[in-house]
Amino acid sequence: MTDSNPNASLTAPSIPGDALPPVEQHAQQYATVRNAHETELIEDYVELIGDLLAHRGEARAADIASRMAVSQATVSKMIRRLNELELVTSKPYRSLFLTEAGQKMAETSRARHDIVLHFLRALGVRDATARIDAEGMEHHVSDETLAIMQRFTEQQQNS
Repeated sequence: MTDSNPNASLTAPSIPGDALPPVEQHAQQYATVRNAHETELIEDYVELIGDLLAHRGEARAADIASRMAVSQATVSKMIRRLNELELVTSKPYRSLFLTEAGQKMAETSRARHDIVLHFLRALGVRDATARIDAEGMEHHVSDETLAIMQRFTEQQQNS
C-alpha cells in the first residue's frame, strides 16, 4: 500500500439514511466515545508500565516521560492518580509496580492494542502508521469489532 499523499481527501460511498442514525443510537455513539476518552490515558500509562516491567524489569517515571513525550511533572501527576485508583504502587526513587487490577488492565489494553496493530498491518498499512493509528483506535473499538479484526488477521495469515 502506498501512502504517497496522506492529505488526499477521502470520500466514503454515500448510503441513503446512513449519515444520521436514530437519536438513541446517536446518543449512545457519543456516550461510548466520551467513556473511551475518560479511560484512554489511564490505560496508556498502565499499558506502558506493564510493557516496561516486562521488557526492562522496571518502570521509572523518567522512562515513562521520555516514551510518552511528556514532562516528568505530568507523569508524577498521573502516577498519583493511578495510585488513587489502586492501579499502581510506588515509592519515591523506586520503580513503579502494577497492582493486580493494574496488571489486568495492562494485559487487556496490550491485547486490544496488538489486535488492532496486527489488523492494520494485515490491511497493508505501513508499520509506522499502523503503530500510531493503533495507539488511538484500541480504546475506541468494541469487543465485537476486535473479534472481527482478529478473525480477519488470522484468515490473512493462514491464506
